[in-house]
Amino acid sequence: MPADEGRTRYVTVAEVAAQLRVSNMTVYRLVQSGALPALRVGRSYRIREDDVDRYLAQQYTRAG
Repeated sequence: MPADEGRTRYVTVAEVAAQLRVSNMTVYRLVQSGALPALRVGRSYRIREDDVDRYLAQQYTRAG
């Protein structure tokens, strides 16, 4: 069993922006609007990979 199996992985705003191919500011707006849940760590945010996947799935169903 891999060491990280069952553990939540957190990504940075920059990583989410790269994955979604949008600017960092767009990700910050999603966080501020509540569309994308995030944790505040110091002065930066961390976002659960599961929440990013959930957000994308919701957007996909809205577009269809």
